[in-house]
Amino acid sequence: MEHRLEDVIELFDGLFLGPCNTRLVRGGDEPLYLPADDQVPWHRVIFARGFFASVLHEVSHWCIAGPRRRLLEDYGYWYEPDGRSEMQQQAFEKVEVAPQALERIFSEAAGLTFHVSVDNLGEVEVDREGFARRVAERARRYRDEGLPRRAAAFEAALRGFYRQGLALSEAIELGREQLEPAIA
Repeated sequence: MEHRLEDVIELFDGLFLGPCNTRLVRGGDEPLYLPADDQVPWHRVIFARGFFASVLHEVSHWCIAGPRRRLLEDYGYWYEPDGRSEMQQQAFEKVEVAPQALERIFSEAAGLTFHVSVDNLGEVEVDREGFARRVAERARRYRDEGLPRRAAAFEAALRGFYRQGLALSEAIELGREQLEPAIA
């Protein structure tokens, strides 16, 4: 199956524009989350460079962020660019385990291969395999204990559309069933 950005945007917006006032937006070089403001009346999950994997990663961050964080640009988190020190890399990996675990689950639902991102091109040696194991373990825990409500809805819609061959509208309805009775 072809993975068109227009389809995943329609799935996300169909699920979350109404109940969460949030849209998925194609961006430029860097991903970003922007809350609604005076110029734009909805929150925006902006993914980078038209990459499908960026969509899944940025949505995973949004699914984890609580109500207060979703009112802050980039959820109020820091980001250290490439060239992080060993301590900075460890901190990065610690906060990235959960979102990358969700990204892994979303990738599987969409029929895509998942690749962890250690996201550091600096001089620090990175234990990619160890990080991949921690991400896989967290994904297993999510499956065993349950996904956050918004993540469960997105995963169901992805699986319905990409794995079960449902129409976009049917996949959105499948995801909406995970949102009721309330949005978390």
